[in-house]
Amino acid sequence: MEDVPTPHGPDSPTAATAATAPPATAGQAGTGASGAGAPGLKAGAPGLKAVDKETTAGIIFGFGAYGLWGLLPLYFFALMPAGAVEIVANRVVWSLVFCAVLITVTRSWRALAAAFRDRSVFWTLTLAAALIAVNWLTYTYSVTTGQAVEASLGYFINPLVSVLLGVFILKERLRLLQWAAVGIGFIAVGVLAVSYGKVPWIALTLAVSFGLYGFVKKRVGPKADAVTSLSVETMVLAPLAAATMVFLGLTGTATLTTQGAGHFWLLLASGVLTAVPLLFFGASARRLPLTTIGLLQYVAPVLQFIVALTVFQEAMTTVRWIGFGVVWLALLVLTVDMLRAARKNSLAKRQAG
Repeated sequence: MEDVPTPHGPDSPTAATAATAPPATAGQAGTGASGAGAPGLKAGAPGLKAVDKETTAGIIFGFGAYGLWGLLPLYFFALMPAGAVEIVANRVVWSLVFCAVLITVTRSWRALAAAFRDRSVFWTLTLAAALIAVNWLTYTYSVTTGQAVEASLGYFINPLVSVLLGVFILKERLRLLQWAAVGIGFIAVGVLAVSYGKVPWIALTLAVSFGLYGFVKKRVGPKADAVTSLSVETMVLAPLAAATMVFLGLTGTATLTTQGAGHFWLLLASGVLTAVPLLFFGASARRLPLTTIGLLQYVAPVLQFIVALTVFQEAMTTVRWIGFGVVWLALLVLTVDMLRAARKNSLAKRQAG
């Protein structure tokens, strides 16, 4: 999926990152909005109203982004009999077309050119493109082959993988509850391996690829905005994607033009369905603290899980329910730690101010 972090979109914050980001307090935001030296509650009231309005909009945009990512399996299901490779190839090509339109409308061609000129940005985004391609292919394959439950598992355990990346790559020191969450997560993977009769490689591939994708994208930082990043990534992947579409067409296995007008336009819509949740996420991230975004990220795998059970009618054995229950326990522990850390940081900033 996209970042999805996110799950399905770039620049998705990890639970580990969210744990260190304190939420903005109403008092702080209100002070900034009302101006220095403004007396009393009357001066602060407009600022508070502005904060409330921005927060509400951020939550709506956040639910929109993660909701669309969570319901993406329904879209892939509607695209059948197209296979995972064809869906991803079309997704890349039509995303590039949509990004070109966005960049033209927003007059961001200079920013895109700057990203290509900066070698560190370009090669970092090239690596990100490879990781997201693996993620998209794996996720699409899982949905189109009746393994959407395992795909949702991948995004449930993604925050745990992000914590481990912080330990092994960034050499971060974990708090006690974070270690507990990771330990519980390992137990869950063991239980699920027994239930599946094999290592849940789809879930692990999704979690690791998206975790690494988020880490790589953070290396770019503010040097490239969301649309520019997605544009560079799709430009890198587009030649291979276009060649794949041509190959599928020549071998008679492409469905783009053989399943009717509805199927044709659904495949073309993949560009919009890739970019719109990303734009929603960007709008949400600008308005909400990372702690809130970290909690909203669970919306997507919950919806994926519900769709897999109710629409696709995928089987859940007792052992699998136990395994998922252990995963959810690990996430609960991680969430409690995240909220505690955010509250502590917020109090520290208030006292320092």
